Amino acid sequence: MKNNKVERVLAGKVLSNVRDKTISILIERKVRHPVYKKYIKLNTKIHAHDKNNECALGDIVKVVEAKPFSKTKHWELLEIIEKFEVID
Repeated sequence: MKNNKVERVLAGKVLSNVRDKTISILIERKVRHPVYKKYIKLNTKIHAHDKNNECALGDIVKVVEAKPFSKTKHWELLEIIEKFEVID
């Protein structure tokens, strides 16, 4: 029987890659305020598993929900969308 589970996929910016095989990601989203009807930026910070330590600071990445790797880490790196480039 096929599993009909929907995978949650999010995209965000890498804030930290100091820890071994772990990256911190900032996810920004816009939500409409129910009373004032203005759009508000909301930020969420998550930790993801990066098994090859291939992410760098500032990269735009896509993560998918996975089994818990630790107390706070239950996302896994799916792909690197855009590498961060330093302009001299």
